[in-house]
Amino acid sequence: MTGTDNQTPDNRMTGAEIVLRALKDNGVEHLFGYPGGAVLPIYDEIFQQEEIKHILVRHEQGAGHAAEGYARSTGKVGVMLVTSGPGATNAVTPLQDALMDSIPLVCLTGQVPTSLIGSDAFQECDTVGITRPCTKHNWLVKDVNELAAIIHEAFRIAQSGRPGPVVLATPKHTQISTGTDT
Repeated sequence: MTGTDNQTPDNRMTGAEIVLRALKDNGVEHLFGYPGGAVLPIYDEIFQQEEIKHILVRHEQGAGHAAEGYARSTGKVGVMLVTSGPGATNAVTPLQDALMDSIPLVCLTGQVPTSLIGSDAFQECDTVGITRPCTKHNWLVKDVNELAAIIHEAFRIAQSGRPGPVVLATPKHTQISTGTDT
């Protein structure tokens, strides 16, 4: 049994489980990332399943460039996972590169809890504002029940028209809250 098979009888899952389910639904087989506190719930789910292979990099910028290379060589969307704050800012260079070269990327970042946004909390930054100029679209996903739909939309946008990068910033409480993947 994998982590994303642990649905309760009413089909409720944690946000982290929803993330993995949505990635699988979008055909993701490889994920490039660097762990950090704001994305540990997602990492917990990654290591409870075998369908998506996680490639550990030594720096968030490396995750982005590796995801770019993967997308270029396979024709699939490259996916990267980084933590909040400096993890997200370290992803800016590969996001800009992907935008300029029309490479489809989905960048999942952590974020501090919604209640701390704007308070200069530890590893907090305005991920949406910082990545706006270097993405096709970006989201701050506060509601766990919107997570699956937004991830599916992110993959659609990354591949449609002129391909390019998208960012989903997900507060840690959204990853551990329970909701549905509809």
